[in-house]
Amino acid sequence: MKILLLGEYSRLHNSLKEGLESLGMQVTIIGFGDDFKNYPVDIYIKNSYSKGFLLFIKKTIYKLTALDITSLSIKRQINKHKGKLINYDVVQLINENPFCTIPKLEITLLQHIFKHNKKVFLLSCGTDYISVNYAFNKKFRYSIFTPYENNKVSKTNYWNVLKWKTKPFKKLHDYVFKNIQGVISSDLDYHLPMRNHNKYIGLIPNPINTDKIKVEPINITNKIVIFHGINDRNYYKKGNDIFDEALQIIKGKYASKIDIIEARSLPYSKYIKSYNSAHILLDQVFAYDQGYNALEAMAKGKVVFTGAEKEWLNYYNLKEDTVAINALPDAEKIAEKLEWLILHPEKIAEISKNARAFIEKEHHYVLIAKKYLETWSVTN
Repeated sequence: MKILLLGEYSRLHNSLKEGLESLGMQVTIIGFGDDFKNYPVDIYIKNSYSKGFLLFIKKTIYKLTALDITSLSIKRQINKHKGKLINYDVVQLINENPFCTIPKLEITLLQHIFKHNKKVFLLSCGTDYISVNYAFNKKFRYSIFTPYENNKVSKTNYWNVLKWKTKPFKKLHDYVFKNIQGVISSDLDYHLPMRNHNKYIGLIPNPINTDKIKVEPINITNKIVIFHGINDRNYYKKGNDIFDEALQIIKGKYASKIDIIEARSLPYSKYIKSYNSAHILLDQVFAYDQGYNALEAMAKGKVVFTGAEKEWLNYYNLKEDTVAINALPDAEKIAEKLEWLILHPEKIAEISKNARAFIEKEHHYVLIAKKYLETWSVTN
């Protein structure tokens, strides 16, 4: 089978590709490498004018002419590769806006994909029309909109989320859903909004290549090491400010018992090495399930504070605080969980083993690749 994976988030498509190739499939990834994270892709598209002086030029031109020069640059690059984007048995879009252009141009680029390939599927694994509107309508107890509602971020800084509330992106959403064979969600945060939609074909957990991620044995001989990884652009969206507040509480009580490592906006290759010495990793707050960073840390045997809500516990038939720690949007409650682990270090070793076992059982990249092949094959 010949497969095209269009776009990349947090190494999802790279891990899926590795699983599919182990099963004898021919797989190509086209995309941007997910910005500064710099994930490998087979066909690289440069996302120009995204920062610094070039971003200023882009904004200035847009104000004067309403032209988005980033979208035009992407269009030129895609046009050069059009011959490489045809005759696939399966194409999977990482998002409803995989080329990251303005909606009108995105539809034009996607027309080529739909016209020249057999089956096209969509992943719901990041902000999109349905998940954003589900959250905006307060159907979650808390969500990525909570920081915005609490006035921690501006409308401009939250554009990548809020754009899905606009008419052009609704039109893009409608066009994509009209042409795809089906939608697959990657975790509970996207499964819950998609339930009962006629295009939804189910949840397939994120694939994790456990062959590449080795367990770091828990060995607490002195201080407990806590790692806090920060993507500056998503500081409030991920709840990093709440983690910082919790860490201040813990430092005030247990400074002699802990070490804290902080890393900011690192490329993937550096990020995944930066927390090797940690026992505990603080991932994100506003989630019901784990994203990619959390899953890879769990594969390493870290105790991860992340989305681990009751819906997730019920879905996988787990008990609270046995595989991951649910990071509620409350600094005092997070500090209480940290204190519990500091005072009971044997729990760290126990959760570490459970976390790795969970990833191998539910997220192993070859097992997940097989699930994708089954799903793609039975869908007309």
